[in-house]
Amino acid sequence: MDLRRAAFKAGIKMMVVKNTLLKKAMDACDIDYSGLYDALAGPTTLLLSDTGNAPAKLIKEFRGKKETIPAFKAAYVEETVFIGEQNLDALVALKSKNELIADVVALLQSPAKNVISALQSGGNKLHGVLETLSKKED
Repeated sequence: MDLRRAAFKAGIKMMVVKNTLLKKAMDACDIDYSGLYDALAGPTTLLLSDTGNAPAKLIKEFRGKKETIPAFKAAYVEETVFIGEQNLDALVALKSKNELIADVVALLQSPAKNVISALQSGGNKLHGVLETLSKKED
């Protein structure tokens, strides 16, 4: 019950599903989910989110707080399949689309900031040189 509450607070939809029905639903989609079929054994809970790594972060965070450990079977994020516990950390480290856009914007702004900074400091130096030369002529 605590996991369900934590998922709700994080904006993650949580559903317990039957494996055969989930497989049929995946087959009916245009997207190829066949990489996930091997993970459909035993109890399955879906965690659905707009942010690709949010469910993995929730599982990782929940494991730190509780004695009951939810197992990580598989994930499908941005056309990539992650299978098994060994991929949980990789999925947690995966950046969301908005985080990647922010990184790209920061990288694009960095050279412009350096040019502006150089021009401003160069302007101060140039102003100092001109001022010194004008005083020399007097």
